[in-house]
Amino acid sequence: MPPTVLVNAGPWLTVPPGGYGGIENVIATLVPPLRRRGVRVILCATAGSSLEVDELVETMPRPMFRHIAGPYNRMMGIAHAHMLRVVEALRERGDGVDLGHDHLEVVGPSVLAAMGSAAPPALQTLHWDLRKHPDFYTRFDGAGRIAFNGVSEAQLERAPENLRRQTLGAVPLAVDTAAVPFQPAKGDAFLVLGRMAEIKGQDLAAEACRQGGWRLDLAGPVAGAPDAAALDDGLQDPRSGLATDDDVRFYLDRVRPLEDGDRIRWVGTLTGARKLDILGRARALLSPVRWDEPGATAVVEALACGTPVVGLRRGALPTLIEHGVTGFLADRPEELVGLLDRVGEIDPAACRQAAEDRFSAEAMADAYLDLYRTVLERAGRLSTPAPPG
Repeated sequence: MPPTVLVNAGPWLTVPPGGYGGIENVIATLVPPLRRRGVRVILCATAGSSLEVDELVETMPRPMFRHIAGPYNRMMGIAHAHMLRVVEALRERGDGVDLGHDHLEVVGPSVLAAMGSAAPPALQTLHWDLRKHPDFYTRFDGAGRIAFNGVSEAQLERAPENLRRQTLGAVPLAVDTAAVPFQPAKGDAFLVLGRMAEIKGQDLAAEACRQGGWRLDLAGPVAGAPDAAALDDGLQDPRSGLATDDDVRFYLDRVRPLEDGDRIRWVGTLTGARKLDILGRARALLSPVRWDEPGATAVVEALACGTPVVGLRRGALPTLIEHGVTGFLADRPEELVGLLDRVGEIDPAACRQAAEDRFSAEAMADAYLDLYRTVLERAGRLSTPAPPG
């Protein structure tokens, strides 16, 4: 019998998100094919979540993403308040929940472990840099009831040994390829897609395009502000905290000076069909990240559109991009300019084929079903048939 799974999305954004949202997009991609396979899904997420599920448990009255980068002593209660509602939902349903699929950094597994046998076995998907939270992940013991998975092998290589022992493997991020239109005709602008932050390298992309004489659109929020008007309004309000936000300072000090309003510009947050249209027509998606990005949803979306990717050889990118076939990878930022001149060598059909073969939502759902079975078997909640003979 397919299980009933409680999916813990966290308190930060709706599922699916209205714009930017990595983890929430992953959940929105995974749940539909799980339900087509008979899995009953209970989603714990903020009010306003519109993903079709069997049951929605609203944990917060509104998304709390604008507080996520705030001082810890001001925002520490948000994740815990969310988990209080998750605990209530589990207690109300008792044995009606077979398994938890958690996506809430640190707080999720710690609360589920504290519940002991009152909580179902759980799998936590690790979406972040596994060098974070060493005090937790080097000591946490899931006691055979809580296990983990990563989103790339490169990510898991950086995990502490204690966490690796409790990790079942890596499931690459995916996209619903049937819902993403293939666009073989490209425009003349490159694109960066993601929240504005130093680790995302928007300044490196802008400098490379400036040097090469290429157009560049920078898409994504700045500290939650969806466009320039909202950012400027927030900066006028001392209560917003935007003036001292690290992402805002990065944008104002190191990206905005490279903009000219025409060839290099910030276009704000892109959503829905408009995002896919601009991503599909982009000459290439640029990903000059300064960190070892674990999964890179935007890269998979670009490939599904038939859009090549140019980035730095870090994190998951070498496992997602085949150099010279679906894009190009540089070892140093100075190499990006030369690679931008070569994107015309990439066949958009090869990018689309890679997405269909390796990064489909159906493949991701099948991989997670295998992990669910493993977690349930280890916890003694699913018997394994004896081999014949």
